[in-house]
Amino acid sequence: MAGTDLARESGGNDKRLSILLLADDCNPEWPSLPIVGYKYALALGRVARVVVATHVRNRENIEKAGPQPGVEFVFLDNERVAAPIYRLATWLRGGSEVAWSTNMIMQYLPYLAFEREAWKHFRKELRAGGFDLVHRITPMTPTLPSYIAGKLAVPFVIGPLNGNLPWPREFRSEQKRERERLRVLRNVAKHLPYARKTYARAALVLAGFEHTMQELRPLAPGRVVNFPEIGYDPAIFHAARKAPAFVGPGPYRFLFAGRLVPYKLPDVAVLAFADAPELAGHSLHIVGDGPEMARLREIVASRGLQDIVHFEGRRSQAELAQMMRDFDGFVFPSIRELGAGVVIEAMACGMTCFVADYGAPGHLAGRGRGVTVPIREHPGYVAAFRQALAGAVADPATAAAQATAGQSYAETLYPWDRKAQETMLYYRDLLAGRPVRDRGDYD
Repeated sequence: MAGTDLARESGGNDKRLSILLLADDCNPEWPSLPIVGYKYALALGRVARVVVATHVRNRENIEKAGPQPGVEFVFLDNERVAAPIYRLATWLRGGSEVAWSTNMIMQYLPYLAFEREAWKHFRKELRAGGFDLVHRITPMTPTLPSYIAGKLAVPFVIGPLNGNLPWPREFRSEQKRERERLRVLRNVAKHLPYARKTYARAALVLAGFEHTMQELRPLAPGRVVNFPEIGYDPAIFHAARKAPAFVGPGPYRFLFAGRLVPYKLPDVAVLAFADAPELAGHSLHIVGDGPEMARLREIVASRGLQDIVHFEGRRSQAELAQMMRDFDGFVFPSIRELGAGVVIEAMACGMTCFVADYGAPGHLAGRGRGVTVPIREHPGYVAAFRQALAGAVADPATAAAQATAGQSYAETLYPWDRKAQETMLYYRDLLAGRPVRDRGDYD
């Protein structure tokens, strides 16, 4: 939908809405969910008056970033509950890199305590009509309910939410290495206190991708719309490249970026270059760190890939974006990726994406916007990625066209300001009493 269409659909209503955002995770310097929450909040602050209720742990980095027009931050402290449970969760997980389901289970009480603090702080203003609506933007898991939802007289919006993507049966060993044994308890969350009321009282549920919508439609009939949580900042991620991807004779450079954890399968990207004469002369660069690093280095050494695979360590967003503009292909074999914001960032930088045909990456890179690789047993999955990369090397014109299609898709739908405008249309519908309508832009 073009910008003029957005303005026309708003009905010419120029009243600046007043929004209370609940964003427990909201931090300009922390990757993944916290920075997504922060960027989304800032974008909404450019189209409405926004007050963000967030956790006190985010104060230092938010204040370091300086004042943001249209956005006021209020820092809430639930550490008397959160701190001891965080220590217990870290012990149970064996660190902070794996066992994500265990982390979510342990967040139940701390998150309810966070929203209880928000209610205590804002209830007088809410009861006095100080806000047009309340929107919880983080956490994004469907399994954490809302304490506030059942107490409000104004519309309650929740999301974007993302979850309910099963582990592929071909990679049960990676599930074990991720310590995801407690995932079997996921459905218990639907029966915990506040869970049913959260979705019964939500006026609108924003859900990322079909795997999440399937779970939430029965809980909030007629009020669930497709709205992926991912977005990107065009000031950082853009395609002002020296040369388009896969233009010229090569050699071509491929990039993997992400936490080096089992489910992202960085080893598949590395092994795709092993015993692959069709990829000779081309290179793979790995950005990130994590528990799989030692294993990856062993693979590189044992397969003699030292001149082909290069470990770049952790990089800032700006540094990663520049690498994306300098490289040709983004290799991302992750097999349980709920949102895959890094794929949209790579597309926005003009890269050709090679991803699993599963979850968010398969959706984003489908329909000719990239290369999707069907999931299969590990050796076959490596061979399929090798074949996909070799295909791009052999036919760079097709790979270049896929990069162009992906870039156009990212630029049309995923800049943060575009997502804020789309959110405002939903807000206006709710406040005008219009039925919830899924605009379908992200299909």
